[in-house]
Amino acid sequence: MADNNSYVQEDALLTFQKGFCQLSGDEAENEDINQDLEENRRRSVDEDSIYLGSTLSRSYQTEDLHHSPVIKMGWLDKSPPKGSLVFQKRWVMLDEQYLRYFDNEKEVYSKRIIAIASITHVLNVGGQKFAVVTRNRTFLFRSENNTVREEWVSVLQATVQQHRKRVEMSFMNVSDMSGQHNGGVSISKQGYLEVDGLRSKVYVVICADRVFLYRSTEEHNQGVGITSIEMNMVTVTSTDKRSFNITTFCRTFSFMAESEQQREQWVEALKACVGRSLSSNRVAQKIWAEEANQRCADCGAPNPDWASVNLCVVLCKCCAGVHRGLGQSVSKVCSLRTDEHLWTDSLIQVFRLLGNDRVNLFWAANLPPSEALCPSSDSEERLQFVTAKYCQGKYRNYHALFAKQEELNKALCNNIKTSDVLETLALVFCGADVNSYTGDPELPSPVSMAQHYGQTLQVEFLTRNHSTEIPGSRAGDQPVIKAALPVSHTGYLFKTASTTRAVTESKAKGDFSRRWCSLDQDNFSYYENEKSSSRSGGMKIGDVLCLVINPPGKHGYAHSFELYHDTGRVYLFGEDCPETVRGWTKAITKALVPPKAEVLVCWSFERVGRLRYTEGQHLHRPYLGWFSLGGSKLLFLHHEADQVQTIDLRKLQELSVHQEAGVVVLVCRGRSLRVEGDRRPDFRGWLSGFLQGSGRGDGPLEQQQLTNSDVPVIVDLCMSYITQYGLKAEGIYRKCGVNSKIASLLLSFRSDARRVRLKEEQHQVDDIANVLKRFLREVDGGVFNGHQASLPWLHTTSVSESKRVTQYKALLNSLPPVNRATLGAVINHLHCIQCFADENHMNKHNLAIVFGPTLFQTDGSDNNASQVIEELIQNYQDIFNVDAEKLQIKLDMISHVIKAQEEHCIETTLTICGVYVERKEQGSEVLVQISQAMTAEELVCEALRRRNIPTRQGDYWSCFLVDDNQEMERPMHYQEQVFAIYISLGKDDYLMVKRNGFMEAMLIYIAGRIEVSRNGLIHFREEKGQRGKRTFSRRLCVLSSTSLRLYKDVKNTQPERECPVHALRVYYGIKKKLQPPSCWGMTVVCEQVERDQQRWYLCCESKNELIEWLATFMRLQCKGDLWPGATKPVS
Repeated sequence: MADNNSYVQEDALLTFQKGFCQLSGDEAENEDINQDLEENRRRSVDEDSIYLGSTLSRSYQTEDLHHSPVIKMGWLDKSPPKGSLVFQKRWVMLDEQYLRYFDNEKEVYSKRIIAIASITHVLNVGGQKFAVVTRNRTFLFRSENNTVREEWVSVLQATVQQHRKRVEMSFMNVSDMSGQHNGGVSISKQGYLEVDGLRSKVYVVICADRVFLYRSTEEHNQGVGITSIEMNMVTVTSTDKRSFNITTFCRTFSFMAESEQQREQWVEALKACVGRSLSSNRVAQKIWAEEANQRCADCGAPNPDWASVNLCVVLCKCCAGVHRGLGQSVSKVCSLRTDEHLWTDSLIQVFRLLGNDRVNLFWAANLPPSEALCPSSDSEERLQFVTAKYCQGKYRNYHALFAKQEELNKALCNNIKTSDVLETLALVFCGADVNSYTGDPELPSPVSMAQHYGQTLQVEFLTRNHSTEIPGSRAGDQPVIKAALPVSHTGYLFKTASTTRAVTESKAKGDFSRRWCSLDQDNFSYYENEKSSSRSGGMKIGDVLCLVINPPGKHGYAHSFELYHDTGRVYLFGEDCPETVRGWTKAITKALVPPKAEVLVCWSFERVGRLRYTEGQHLHRPYLGWFSLGGSKLLFLHHEADQVQTIDLRKLQELSVHQEAGVVVLVCRGRSLRVEGDRRPDFRGWLSGFLQGSGRGDGPLEQQQLTNSDVPVIVDLCMSYITQYGLKAEGIYRKCGVNSKIASLLLSFRSDARRVRLKEEQHQVDDIANVLKRFLREVDGGVFNGHQASLPWLHTTSVSESKRVTQYKALLNSLPPVNRATLGAVINHLHCIQCFADENHMNKHNLAIVFGPTLFQTDGSDNNASQVIEELIQNYQDIFNVDAEKLQIKLDMISHVIKAQEEHCIETTLTICGVYVERKEQGSEVLVQISQAMTAEELVCEALRRRNIPTRQGDYWSCFLVDDNQEMERPMHYQEQVFAIYISLGKDDYLMVKRNGFMEAMLIYIAGRIEVSRNGLIHFREEKGQRGKRTFSRRLCVLSSTSLRLYKDVKNTQPERECPVHALRVYYGIKKKLQPPSCWGMTVVCEQVERDQQRWYLCCESKNELIEWLATFMRLQCKGDLWPGATKPVS
């Protein structure tokens, strides 16, 4: 009976199959249309498939290429379309999501892929055959025997049934293929693409971390495809304006989109797919364990896999992109999948403890339903909502202590002792200062207090918000200074489609469209033509972050400019007429830049705009500043200054880039400027400009990294090294070094000369000498600014000797500044070397033979080059206007070094120190050889001995560090080492040994005091350019064992300024230009931040008050040991 039923089912199915085959006109007519070709390659090709002839490498296992484990696989015969009686052998593979069949077991990509969700029946049809029935097609397979057939049918039926149960449980709709990919994961992109080598297009679907290929959109809907590509082992690259490749370990797929813009979208989506394939779900699963975190905190989208770690909200990809645009000082965004290394256990616990619902009780407590987002909201709506929610705090639940700073800080200090992180979040984002002083010297900050009480989650939250801007206080929410003058401009421009990335590739004229553009006040709009009433697009100029003028010829239109919008979009405009573009950029910058920053656009700049920055120690408070960049010059309008400051990027002491945070730090003349770009599209251009403008080793002298004296860093470092270690080297500059070491070191210099450190134990003198010669010989244009400019120098040798010096002076003055400074430095160096020819055997003639061809970049056949250099060395003082006394002092110092080296008495680094005794005048300077270990006391004793000055009881001789420019001086502690101080002296600084008139009074003051602190009212002023006032005002000054704190009022509990005691340097005196209220002043230099200084000016009412303050400072810094032999007070 059972057999009869099976036969009835088989007959019914065969009838159904025949009818279906007649209806399937879009199927291939014959799978084996060419039997000869079939025999040659021993496989057949379905016309409704793609032949992907790639075999599986032995180094890869099947499970490496598929997410789901393989349930069953093996050889089966398959009937081709239209039910032909000729079966072909196929390798068939089944997992819980798909049934696939391949030409053989080594193939990676299937001939067909059938979604389990699309299978309606799996039936026996007799003769060792079984059928897999989908909604629109039946696939007929034949096994080698009935037993194998029964196994396949049983496993397939069970797999289909299990899939249906999962779908029912998850309430998923299987009518669309989007619900069949990876268990319901949404599709990120789909559409038709041309495949290289095929006449027809294929339908490509990017879903989760795979790419699926179909013949058509109908097949996609039916759940029957060609193959899928696992994206965890591929690379995606653009190959042409419309083409791109997906390269796997065994083959390359080449696709072509309809346009360049479409190609960019596909490449971006594919790269995101690769990122998803490499990500981990470990963190996401833990975060999603809290049910509220399974929906986006802003729009409610399901399965959000991004988060703001300082705002404690879990976000979808769309909202996370908007958050990232706000900057890291507002929202620190990271992925739950790809940033697994950032997720500490305590951070995960914070998110599970709070959850989106609880956090929104604070962030969205007052959110009107009409302003709420939904998953379908567009980017503009998201930007407005997120800005209002987190930057302005528009919907937050205001704390009862809001606007009461002291009480908020106290409440924070009390709450962090508990486990209530949500209350801490509410306090912090209503104004509590996470860096406030707790009042406890042992636990001075909230973080240290939370650590003491073992509240690890509180510590995690506070640490993540160390520099977060409070809603309503960020620089971007402060009013931006607008242009006061009305601006209007109209005309035609050519425009490309806006993008979200910087335009790095050249755009052809065909990529531009002609648009009528109009600038009216703050509104910039563009139309189809000048008669159009509805605009095609536009923006407010106030929302423009940056304007960039491209170099001519970068794009199809000869002249072009770019506008970078606050939303992250980039607009490119062009024209062949330079006057047209110049008129537009002039009008836009006039509307964009405030009047007091007009100088920023009155020169040949390349880009102008506003950037967020911090300066000095105020890293937690960014400001908006206006910047203008062109070549090596950066113009900068301070947020509260009236004048534009200029930074020569070539003379930076340091340029460091933090790509991950979107930050670049510029250090110039001891001051640091930290520019934040928040990884916006315009910041890449700023960064590129900073790097190019800071000097490049393959350019001419004027484009090199420079010292403050306009000498290339590479030249200065090499000559300094030779002066210190090579003056006694016989034949210096004539001997050859090791070529490989010379080439390697020269490459390092050209890459970044600022980072090169020359060390005696690592570098040989002859190698350094040859690096200098090779650089001067190879530098573009040479020292004399090119071959043509060097000819008058060579012709000067034919002029009468009486006129040569005058001629050389005239030629020297005609050189560009950097060339002139470099030539002067080199000739000075050679002049010093020839003065010691008895030791190194290099007189001016020998040096000229070496450096003539080097500096003139000739082959050495012209003796005039050597003669010019010899005459420059011989007449160095007259031609370069060098003071004879200063030159002799330098030569004396060098002589001491050579003498010390000859006597082999230098065990450590030595140098000759010039120090004045009692006063700075001619004849009062003595030269003392100092080592790294020499103290100020030893230097004083040696200086007095050399001047034959006896010391008496009560004479407190000290070594002072004097700064003439700032009109201040600091007595060095007697145990302070002088070597590091001396080698870092500026041009206005010097050392002086004299009596310390305050020391006796200070010793008397501290002798009978037990308390090591002082406080009182004092006149205070900050250095110009800082955010304080420009006049002296009274402040409460509190000096304790740990810090110096200044309070605006005696009633205040929060200091206005603060600096640790160990970071202070106290000088006598205040610059008279600052008009101090009395002559009893001191300048306090705070050096808390490396390579950055801030000066505070403190003025006392009397001499005794000044002595008491100075004594307290010195006692705290040297722990009571003010003077050798003096009794230390009890501390």
